[in-house]
Amino acid sequence: MNHEVIVTCAVTGAGDTVGKHPAIPVTPEEIAAAAIEAARAGATVAHCHVRDPNTGKPSRDVALYREVVERIRESDTDVIINLTAGMGGDLEIGKGEQPLEFGDGTDLVGPLERLRHIEELRQEVEICTLDCGTLNFGDGDYIYVSTPAQLRAGAQRITELGVKAELEIFDTGHLWFARQMLKEGLLDDPLFQICLGIPWGAPADTTTMKAMADNLPPGCTWAGFGIGRMQMPMVAQAMLLGGNVRVGLEDNIWLDRGVPASNGSLVQRAVEIIERLGGRVLSPAEGRRKMNLKER
Repeated sequence: MNHEVIVTCAVTGAGDTVGKHPAIPVTPEEIAAAAIEAARAGATVAHCHVRDPNTGKPSRDVALYREVVERIRESDTDVIINLTAGMGGDLEIGKGEQPLEFGDGTDLVGPLERLRHIEELRQEVEICTLDCGTLNFGDGDYIYVSTPAQLRAGAQRITELGVKAELEIFDTGHLWFARQMLKEGLLDDPLFQICLGIPWGAPADTTTMKAMADNLPPGCTWAGFGIGRMQMPMVAQAMLLGGNVRVGLEDNIWLDRGVPASNGSLVQRAVEIIERLGGRVLSPAEGRRKMNLKER
């Protein structure tokens, strides 16, 4: 069991949640404010995507990331900044018998283009994600694409930039390949994030999280989360298995049935669970030491 817990808050994500919740952060100002709110509620790490301020749809605009990072750093609140590098892997297969007529949701770029904002902001960003495999994402024709060749190129570049990689693991094969990249020397002491409950990846249940945790590299720093109503059960489960935790509006928009959450309220709920289980939440300074982050 882990008694000294890093809490990550994923504050907005790229999902279709705008309009389903009264206050999904969309603009850089709102996203930075959400990260600060989460930190003040007890989060160690803020995990950030950006969105088009006019449409609310996911974006890869470096200027938007820069504004988010600058606003967080200029505040009076310390938090570890973790930026997604998963955008640019979206493939919407064409309907029916026309699979090559890709849909409007397609945004497919190469592995280095996915890291352009990390490269430009590397002096401020402490962690970035690397989604470790291709996945059927939901019930439609949407696929998240991250091939072995793309992952090797991305892992090598993240290591060269000196940013800590957080390997996002959505299924067992992703973990297998993540370990292969370690074996090949492409990654330097990465973090692991076990991501459960996304249709159709690994389910959010005790057996699955334990099986994946048991196959992590010995001594690594890891966290786990579940989406939707499994968010808080997986907080307790990850802690009991020796891991750290993640909550936030990216993964779950409800605090209780019919009660919209905020990032702050989700962090507060996670902190309460951790403390009731006899643990404590690490500050950003303590989290940096535990994760062996380089000084920026």
